[in-house]
Amino acid sequence: MIESILQKQGDFAEAKAKQSKELGKDAFLRLLVTQLQHQDPLNPMDDKQFIAQLAQFSSLEQMNNIAAGIQRLNQRASDQDMVAAVGFMGQDIVASGDSIAKEQGKISAVDYTLQGTATSLKVFVYDSSGNLVRTDSLSGRSQGKYTYTWDGKDDAGGSLPDGRYRVTFAATDASGGAVLVSTAVSGRVAAVERTDGTTILRLADGRTVSLSNVQTVTASGQSS
Repeated sequence: MIESILQKQGDFAEAKAKQSKELGKDAFLRLLVTQLQHQDPLNPMDDKQFIAQLAQFSSLEQMNNIAAGIQRLNQRASDQDMVAAVGFMGQDIVASGDSIAKEQGKISAVDYTLQGTATSLKVFVYDSSGNLVRTDSLSGRSQGKYTYTWDGKDDAGGSLPDGRYRVTFAATDASGGAVLVSTAVSGRVAAVERTDGTTILRLADGRTVSLSNVQTVTASGQSS
């Protein structure tokens, strides 16, 4: 008899432990039924407590339904992005980003926009491992849009191998304050991919940009 009671208490404790970790609809019902089955007949569960637990169950079920609905909406939006991105195949795009590619002697350019007049402007080029391979100092420039084309060499003048690189800028004004610099890359879309639920456009030179970062799309052969 004592062993049976201890076993029931153990089952109830196990159900409680599961509740604290991850309580789904089925687990909640099992816990509630366990409480009803093992309550003391001489001291039954209080009606208010019972109603409160039912209210918790109802709230839990509604939250689960909302979460499932949001997941379906996200999946639908992701599918729509994928379909829309297919229309970019073979088109020239401009997207926010800082990646460039060196391939068979050809080096892609990066556009940068100064949000104010810069008296000092430095360019930093990093390889695919995040190592700084080149630092350039450019002359001062007024607010506006410009293009930077790297020569493919390191600080010592040595030619670096083909691959993917990243370019960042640091600009300051006459008083030494920072000037905001935004960057954009361009290229022709060769493929559309999905990575971790994000739609990715792969350019002809192997670089990738997120669909959400695309700023302009131009039919191939036309000027942007």
